[in-house]
Amino acid sequence: MSKPAPAFRPLNIHVLTVTDTRSFKEDGSGDYLCQALQNGEHILHSRDLCRDELYDIRARVAVAIANPEIDVVLVTGGTGMFDRDVTPDAVTCLFDKSIPGFGEMFRAVSYQEIGMSTIQSRAVAGMANRTLIFCLPGSTNACRTAWEKVIAPQLDPRLESCGFTRVFNAWQAA
Repeated sequence: MSKPAPAFRPLNIHVLTVTDTRSFKEDGSGDYLCQALQNGEHILHSRDLCRDELYDIRARVAVAIANPEIDVVLVTGGTGMFDRDVTPDAVTCLFDKSIPGFGEMFRAVSYQEIGMSTIQSRAVAGMANRTLIFCLPGSTNACRTAWEKVIAPQLDPRLESCGFTRVFNAWQAA
């Protein structure tokens, strides 16, 4: 007899957009993530925007993970191959644990949509201070793919009973 799935618990999520070219008004990826997480019954805790500057990105993510109210940080932008794409470099040093399967799964799912171009994505995820951090590409379509096919099912035990909800429950019990 298998264990029942944990009950759904809305998570407090911070959205950070990394960009040199967009303001909040033009931030389609951030807009999408904010709407999608709320449609998934999670809570938009806060939203921020910063330039593609290594230490600015790192500082903003560090502030978010230091806030005990924030469960998840979604970072969009800066995961490509150009010189200014430094999000993974800025954030991975903050991880207590990496989640290599996230980037692998994102690229596998993304391959079905954009083919071999997915190899250029440096999407990564990890955990720091009991906070999940996902670094996503800046395109709205890539954010949609990541949210709908990889992240959302892992944050909702009604969709994926052995997802990250069990990790959050263990953290609460500790």
